[in-house]
Amino acid sequence: MTERAHVDFYPTVLKSDPSRTVVRPFEPGYPQGFDRGRSRTELTVELILGLNEVELTRQLKGVTASLDENHRDVDATLLRRFGEMADRMPPAVSPTSAQQRLIGAYFSQEYAYESAALFNPSAVLHPDQAGMADGAMRFVLSLRGVGEGHVSSVTFRTGVWTPGTSVTIDDPGATSVSPIIVARPDSPGVAHLDCGGSRSISETILFPVLPSQRQGIEDLRLVRFTDDDDSVVYHGTYTAYSGAEARSELLTTVDFKSFEMRALTGEVARAKGMALFPRRIDGRFVTLGRQDNRSIWLNVSNDILHWESGVRVVQPRYPWEFVQMGNCGSPMELDEGWLVMTHGVGTVRNYCIGACLLDKDDPTKLLARTPRPVLAPSPHERDGYVPNVVYSCGSLVAERTMLLPYAVADSFSAFASLSIDNLLACME
Repeated sequence: MTERAHVDFYPTVLKSDPSRTVVRPFEPGYPQGFDRGRSRTELTVELILGLNEVELTRQLKGVTASLDENHRDVDATLLRRFGEMADRMPPAVSPTSAQQRLIGAYFSQEYAYESAALFNPSAVLHPDQAGMADGAMRFVLSLRGVGEGHVSSVTFRTGVWTPGTSVTIDDPGATSVSPIIVARPDSPGVAHLDCGGSRSISETILFPVLPSQRQGIEDLRLVRFTDDDDSVVYHGTYTAYSGAEARSELLTTVDFKSFEMRALTGEVARAKGMALFPRRIDGRFVTLGRQDNRSIWLNVSNDILHWESGVRVVQPRYPWEFVQMGNCGSPMELDEGWLVMTHGVGTVRNYCIGACLLDKDDPTKLLARTPRPVLAPSPHERDGYVPNVVYSCGSLVAERTMLLPYAVADSFSAFASLSIDNLLACME
């Protein structure tokens, strides 16, 4: 029987933290049948404007003191929220600055975006490698945070990995910063997000801002993409869930300070789990997908936003993947070919992580795969929100060593290390 790949585990674990909150919009409405006449917004604003100066000051002081504990620029945040509500104000209303801030507070909410779970990590090389010791590299980690109402958001961490030695995660701090949606009439269909208020990448939180994402931004698969002109950009495919349907969308950034969100189209985009290759092949963009919900497909396109079905490249073969397969992040380029971390679903909906190797010039050709899981749910790490699951959305390779960040039971995240040579030797 073929040996299983050897895996070394780091002690670092990332768990959900209910103290990490973000201020986001809140606007109550009436249930159907009671929504005739004046809106609840108008009625609430009238009550606020009716407060005398003493009570207005007391209310504003209380909410500001509460928010100041975990958020900066509170006054600016509340005024910005008032500005977003301006078209819903009662007619002939000219609130003072203090009234504007209090109105902004009444139509905001503090949201604990990772209070329930912190999982499905994806790692990429950090854009700033200055000051790194020999052999060490700084990385960016995206994670799926789940909060109240089972709404998923994207949160980030940064850290340093020294292959074969250690992985450390930087303290994210107590502050989380909401993105500012920037209106750009010259680019319809694109959501521009300004995260310049974040003092570090770890302060940035991307929560749902579009109707297609109402119930969540799920499972971001980041990739450091180098184009044919050697320009570098970070792309990330993710699942947008509206509460009624899911679709794939694309996140793009060059510095993790500003982002663009764009919808993907075509048959492949109607499914979950797309992963973009880190460069073009023969001048075209390439992704892995799971549009039939069972196998791994390879898809090519001249347009990074439009994807039609390609060819099936990996199908379930071994018992741990009999139900279905998918990718665990973007392929990693080796001299031997494209290394793809996979997931397989077996008995009692166990999710395991495996690997396969695709031809470098023609990735429709499957060269080898692991007949046994690389990583499987263990007895001491199987319980959680969704038991019997290990999963990843993207790994790093350096010096013939892989950093594999992975999620356990859709609850928390951990880190492992693998030798590339050993992993390839365990394939057939």
